[in-house]
Amino acid sequence: MPGELPIPEMAAVDLGAVLSALADPHRRAVVLELVDGDGAERACSSFPLPIAKSTRTHHWRVLREAGLVRQRDAGNGTFVRLRRDEFEAKFPGLLDVVAGISTAGISTARSAPVR
Repeated sequence: MPGELPIPEMAAVDLGAVLSALADPHRRAVVLELVDGDGAERACSSFPLPIAKSTRTHHWRVLREAGLVRQRDAGNGTFVRLRRDEFEAKFPGLLDVVAGISTAGISTARSAPVR
């Protein structure tokens, strides 16, 4: 695809690098939004990340180099898509487990009484 930034082949994707990328809450939030989405490509600027543009760029690079996303430059914008089918083939259920754990943590935190 024209403008697509380099990504590792799935054979070279390392589970440790994936888990390291997902350890950051901002990157995990992005992946969770993509997991919950319809699989369509999204503008990188459409994610509500409360961080500087340079930090966003770093997070996109980490996700891309870990093999989690495809990223495409298109003039004034950059677009991202989760490699869902490829991940499901290599690490069956991993993204759903991460989403389930993250969602459980959020609902538990919200339901805990404030003291």
